[in-house]
Amino acid sequence: MSLGTKIAWDDTVLPFQLDVSDMRGRVARLDGVLDGILKQHDYPEKVEALVAEMALLTALIGQTISLRWKLSLQVQSKGPVRMIATDYYAPKQEGEPARIRAYASFDRERLTDGAPFDQVGEGYFAIMIDQGKGSQPYQGITPLAGGSISACAEAYFAQSEQLPTRFSLSFGKSTEPGVGEHWRAGGVMLQHMPKASPFVANNEGEGQILTAEDLVDGEEGENWGRVNILLDTVEDLELIGPSVAPTDLLVRLFHEEQPRVYDAQPVQFGCTCSEDRVRQSLSIYSAKDIEKMTTPEGKVTADCQFCGAHYVLEPGSVGFDADEA
Repeated sequence: MSLGTKIAWDDTVLPFQLDVSDMRGRVARLDGVLDGILKQHDYPEKVEALVAEMALLTALIGQTISLRWKLSLQVQSKGPVRMIATDYYAPKQEGEPARIRAYASFDRERLTDGAPFDQVGEGYFAIMIDQGKGSQPYQGITPLAGGSISACAEAYFAQSEQLPTRFSLSFGKSTEPGVGEHWRAGGVMLQHMPKASPFVANNEGEGQILTAEDLVDGEEGENWGRVNILLDTVEDLELIGPSVAPTDLLVRLFHEEQPRVYDAQPVQFGCTCSEDRVRQSLSIYSAKDIEKMTTPEGKVTADCQFCGAHYVLEPGSVGFDADEA
């Protein structure tokens, strides 16, 4: 089967539970989602890899949270890649796909020959949850460390949520003959819901970042270690290749843990930008500010960083002076 062919489990997130070890997890496969995200931009390959990793994490994490609206992941750094931002919009109705969008801001001339994660420097990884109007937004952050964005996400869950969490991800370009270069990504998320561990209090302190192993002991620790050893046997082609369905992968990895699967959640690339939203974002500016934004052709223009949509507006129709008119 060609890697360029749409497969039934592409752009899906499959929830599962391991009954023996009392864990939950997700298997994600992204294909068209990445194409939708990356074709909007001319990113260098290392930046594309970081965006692909963030999009995959967003799909896995977003599906674990009972959302009414939006989950956002962000990397903010002092390195060549200054920011990566992703949004996950929960389905409005059961059976509808979730929507994911992402973009990166970077200094092309500062990119190095190092690995993708070397392109981010000192900074932080953040998870934000917005449940819509009338609810208080949530934000949690953790330092950029550990050699990958997925390691930062694991540290976030250990530190902020005290949930032992593990990600195994693979992503890259398919170069099969006869098919144009095409990004694919796949991953597994494991999460153990532990009882309060005595090790948590003992390991907290200034400069101390908790890990999953700090949160489990006794039988829970044994279960966590055993399931992680099983996950370590996964191969890249099993995560992203076309020949192994997510359900078959779970049986191969965890058959002794009695995996139970639920309905897969479809995901797609989707942006929420609109002319009304652009007008709303410009409503904080005065007429003098709008004048400075006006092009020689007498228009105010705005581009969506996520999807590349281009908006052309009349200067007199935007800004807070327009609202008062």
